[in-house]
Amino acid sequence: MIPVSGPIGAALFQQGDSLEMDVILHIGAHRTGTTTFQRYMRDHADDLAGQGVGYWGPNRTRKSIFPGLFRETTFGQIEKTAFRASGRVAMQMQRVSQSGVSHLLVSDENMMGTARHNLRACTLYPAVGERMARLHDAFRAKITRVILSVRSQDHWWASAAAMTVGRGHPVPSAQRREMIAADPRTWRDVITDLACALPDVDIRVLPFEHHMGRPQDILEQVTDHPAPQDLKNHWLNRAPDLADLRRRMTEQGGDVSVFPQGQGRWLPFSREQSAQLREAYVDDMHWLIAGADGLAQLITDPTRAQTGRNLHAGVVTEGLGHDIGQEKLARPG
Repeated sequence: MIPVSGPIGAALFQQGDSLEMDVILHIGAHRTGTTTFQRYMRDHADDLAGQGVGYWGPNRTRKSIFPGLFRETTFGQIEKTAFRASGRVAMQMQRVSQSGVSHLLVSDENMMGTARHNLRACTLYPAVGERMARLHDAFRAKITRVILSVRSQDHWWASAAAMTVGRGHPVPSAQRREMIAADPRTWRDVITDLACALPDVDIRVLPFEHHMGRPQDILEQVTDHPAPQDLKNHWLNRAPDLADLRRRMTEQGGDVSVFPQGQGRWLPFSREQSAQLREAYVDDMHWLIAGADGLAQLITDPTRAQTGRNLHAGVVTEGLGHDIGQEKLARPG
């Protein structure tokens, strides 16, 4: 229980609207180093507090801040539950602001939805617009910036499938894998939904391929200042590889024959399906580089504020050079 002092109810909301504090959301996506970044933030929380930067991570948001904000409830209780959750967010914001924080960073990839829901729906974050609209209301329109990390769809879906299957969820069927590969929804649609739900918010997009293993890059986009280096070099919550998946499936009493023989990353998609997913990512990158219709800013190089006219070499995800590189290098996660 959190003791409450000062105004409550309508008076609290009225006071919350005048808070002199910016809210920055780091929303993921999943499988793009979010757990590593959150560990990095915990390691540097005290130093950042001295700079006026507060931090809420999943350990806090999922237990005491957001419960009821997104959850489906019985008919007639949804509005009341959401109102109470919004009031809880406002109360916590008031407390943080009074402690001298000028920028509150909230990092929780489940703000967008869950990887399991994506796999069940066979599409990328279908409810992100509605969820962001609820957050916009709960934070009293104090959200000034959103940090989104994206990843090539073939690797993202493979990593999401490995993570969920490793936790006991069903292996995506051949039909579901085909639906995922053929789905027209891409990161462009996710970003467009974000921009519609969060008007006039600065949306910054970081490709995982450029910032993997460098959580300080994300923090620099939050504060617009150099961030401490990640000296501990964590790489947390990696997706299980084939050997690990077979071991877990055996422990769960499942059929290990659903996985191919061999070692390394599990690639559940066919070559043709993987090519479709990579092509979708290339289209997303071209759209972002061209300006994303003014909806978002692509950040590919931490030494530059934004991309130039030409596609940076690290973003190229098709062609002979890329294919050869993919055969030689298997990325974890």
